[in-house]
Amino acid sequence: MSDRLSDYGYSFQIKIVSALLRDSSFLQQVHDILEGSYFENDSIRWLCESVISYHLKYKESPTLEVFKVMSSEVEDTVLKTQIVDNLKDVIANLEATDLEFVKSQTIDFCKNQNLKKAIMTSVDLLQSGDYDGIKTTIDTAMKAGTERNIGLEYADNVKERYTVNVRDCVPTEWEVINNLADGGLAGGELGVFVAPAGIGKSWALANVGAHAVKKGKTVVHYTLELNQNYVGLRYDSIFTGISAQELKYNIDDVEKVVNNLKGELIVKYFPTKGATVNSLAAHIEKCRIQGKKPDMVIVDYADLLRGQGLNNREVRHELGNIYEDLRGLAGELDVPIWTASQANRSAINEEIIQADKIAESYSKIMIADFVISLSRKLEDKTANTGRWHLIKNRFGPDGITFPSKMNAGNGHIEIYEPNSAQGQETQQEINQGSEYIRKMLKDKFANMPQQ
Repeated sequence: MSDRLSDYGYSFQIKIVSALLRDSSFLQQVHDILEGSYFENDSIRWLCESVISYHLKYKESPTLEVFKVMSSEVEDTVLKTQIVDNLKDVIANLEATDLEFVKSQTIDFCKNQNLKKAIMTSVDLLQSGDYDGIKTTIDTAMKAGTERNIGLEYADNVKERYTVNVRDCVPTEWEVINNLADGGLAGGELGVFVAPAGIGKSWALANVGAHAVKKGKTVVHYTLELNQNYVGLRYDSIFTGISAQELKYNIDDVEKVVNNLKGELIVKYFPTKGATVNSLAAHIEKCRIQGKKPDMVIVDYADLLRGQGLNNREVRHELGNIYEDLRGLAGELDVPIWTASQANRSAINEEIIQADKIAESYSKIMIADFVISLSRKLEDKTANTGRWHLIKNRFGPDGITFPSKMNAGNGHIEIYEPNSAQGQETQQEINQGSEYIRKMLKDKFANMPQQ
C-alpha cells in the first residue's frame, strides 16, 4: 500500500475532490482522516482542505461561487492559476463512472495511514508500559473513517417526531392533493403520474414544477422526450395563462411574468434512453456547485431513462431498478421527485385507470410513495375535462376519483373534491360530454347508407 496519494496519479486525486463535492456522506466520513499532506500537488491540497474546512463550518459543500471568493484570497498567482485549472477538472469529473472505486480506495488509504500512525505512537507507549494507552490508540484508529450516521436514536427523538418539520413538504397547486398527501411530497419521496400517451402527463408535471417555482423553490426539470425549449414554452403558458399559440405575440408579457418569479427553474434535455439516474445525479451536483441547489426534481419521464448495468434484463426488471434508483436519489438529495409513467394501450378507453393498467412493471407502484392516474376519453378532450384516480398513497386514503378541468390552450389543470360545487359541476360536464359523444355516434350510424 502506497504512502502517498501522488502514486495513484493526477486523475485519481482530482476525482477524490470530485467525490467530496458530490457525496456529502463521503465527505463526512473522511473529513477527519483525509489530510492535505497526503497530496504533493499544492493546488489539489488547497482544494481538498478548502472543501473540508467549509464543510466543518457550514455543514455543506462549497459552491462554485464560494470557490471563486476563496481562491481570490490566494496571493500566489501561480498557485491561483493551478487551482482554477484543477477546479475545472474536478467539475468535469463529477460524472465519472468510477467515483465509487475512488471513494473506496481513498477510505482504505486513509484508514491504513491512520493505523500506521497509531502503531508508531504505540511503540513509545509500549516502552513506557502504557498498555491501556496502546489499546485506546489502536481502537480509535480502527474506528476512523466509519459511517457517522447510525440512524434514528428512538428514545432521544420523541418530540422531533411530532414537530411540523418531520416532513418538510413542497405542496402542489391542488389543495385536494396536498390534503391527501399530508401537505405534498417531502424529501426522499417519489410521486408518479400515470396516463396513456398524449393525455397530459407532461402538462401535469409542468404544473407541479410551476407551482413550486411560484412559491420560491428551485426546480430542476429533466425532459427525455420533448425539446427543452419546448418545455420552456409550456412553462411560459402556465405562468402567464397565455395559450401556446399566442405566446409569440406576447413576448414582453411573458418576460415580465418570468422575471418576477420568486423561484428558479432549470430545464435539461437528455435523449431518450440516453441518461441514467447517475447522469441526473451528476448534473444536479453541477447545479449545486453553481449555487442552484434543487428543492424539487421532475423527470419527464422515468420510463425513458436507461438502466445502470442491466444489459440483457427484461424491461420490467430494468424499470423496477430505475424507479428504485430514482427514489434512492430523492433520499440522497433530500428532495421530492415527481415523474410519470405510461399506461398500457387498453387504458385509453377506461373511465378510471387502475394499477393493473400501468405499463410493463407493477414494481413502480410498490416503490413510489404517491401514484395518481389521469383518464381522458374523446369526450373529455372535447369538453376539456378528465378524471384523476388516486392509486397509491402512503400518507392517507387512496382509491378516490376526482373530476378535473384541463385547459388545452395553456395547460392549466384544476382538480376538485368530488362533493364540492365545482366538482359536481365538472362531473356534470363529463356526463354531458359522454352523452354528446353517444348521440353523435348514434346519428352517424343512422345516416350510414344501408347495404
